[in-house]
Amino acid sequence: MKTRTKSRETALQILYKADVSAPAGADYSVEMEDLAPGTEARRFCEDLVSGVLEKRDELDRVIDGSSEKWRVARMSVVDRNILRLAVFELLHCSATPYRVVIDEAVELAKRFGTEESGPFINGILDRVHRDVSPGAAG
Repeated sequence: MKTRTKSRETALQILYKADVSAPAGADYSVEMEDLAPGTEARRFCEDLVSGVLEKRDELDRVIDGSSEKWRVARMSVVDRNILRLAVFELLHCSATPYRVVIDEAVELAKRFGTEESGPFINGILDRVHRDVSPGAAG
């Protein structure tokens, strides 16, 4: 598995845990066991998690504005956290091409979501990219 793919998968697991049960400031070291401290993979995962948690309200507004008939609160926990992760990356990690972000999110959705998750995630992220990503071409 590619390094950044593993980082995103681990970040998703942490965000899922934070969403359903963990109090603010919880220790996520167990989830990060496969990412060696000080490595690029570990730093990328930590940046994703801290960024999503810090900007969750902003990310949820963007997702709500780009989804038709679905509010973040009504989405499955897996889908909403994949979306938060990907929207954070689209908006705040300019080094990652948007196609990579979307492809990685769809793959996470296929692996951890339902049969409908992949197309659902793809549709919302495509719209986010067109509507609000810096430098998006129509």
